[in-house]
Amino acid sequence: MGALPVHRWRLAPDGYATRRQLRARGLRPGGQAVAATLERPRRRRGPLVAYLYRVDLAKPVRPMTPGRWAALAKANAARRICPQCCRDAGYVIPASLGTCVPCAYPDPADSPRSA
Repeated sequence: MGALPVHRWRLAPDGYATRRQLRARGLRPGGQAVAATLERPRRRRGPLVAYLYRVDLAKPVRPMTPGRWAALAKANAARRICPQCCRDAGYVIPASLGTCVPCAYPDPADSPRSA
């Protein structure tokens, strides 16, 4: 049973970094296991936990290839297409609505009146 070393918030030893800190340096964990944890105590709930990785075992971030750029552009374009009217909304459609804003909230002045 191997317990991880626990450090207080903002008191991590040199040579350890979180995922975000690794990414800011152009690195990634590269398959290594979590080396230590940081804990920030809170009053009424459990502590906030951040996982630390060893910087010396981190690998460089893989570069974006033309195929990856194309796949990312295609995925982002699909998020802009309204499933109801099949038009490009010009923005990412909110998941809470599921459609573009004009389809989610149609203008009552545009619909024919029944009298």
